[in-house]
Amino acid sequence: MKLYGIPNCNTVKKARTWLQEHQIDVPFHDFKKNGVDAAMLEKWCGLVGYEKLLNRQGTTWRQLPDAVKNSVTDQASAIRLLLEKPSAIKRPVLEHANGILLGFDAEAYAQLLKK
Repeated sequence: MKLYGIPNCNTVKKARTWLQEHQIDVPFHDFKKNGVDAAMLEKWCGLVGYEKLLNRQGTTWRQLPDAVKNSVTDQASAIRLLLEKPSAIKRPVLEHANGILLGFDAEAYAQLLKK
């Protein structure tokens, strides 16, 4: 199991705090420091679809020029954008044996981790 995100993201902070409070040690992968690769994004898109992986509500997306936003029409174009702008990935991503959870939902985490 591994948690992916950006440390200063409020939702990532909530997930990390929840994990700590439940004494669950999960390695953290910082998109800003450690990046993200195409294979990882392809795998995640295969699990949840590029539409869910792409955070269209976040600041990064909102600040993009309309031409860039309009160019994201399929998985390949989404992955190109996410490689360039990892901050546009919905966070956090909790990768586990059976797939991934996007965002933070305490109930979903508890159910997954049986806490």
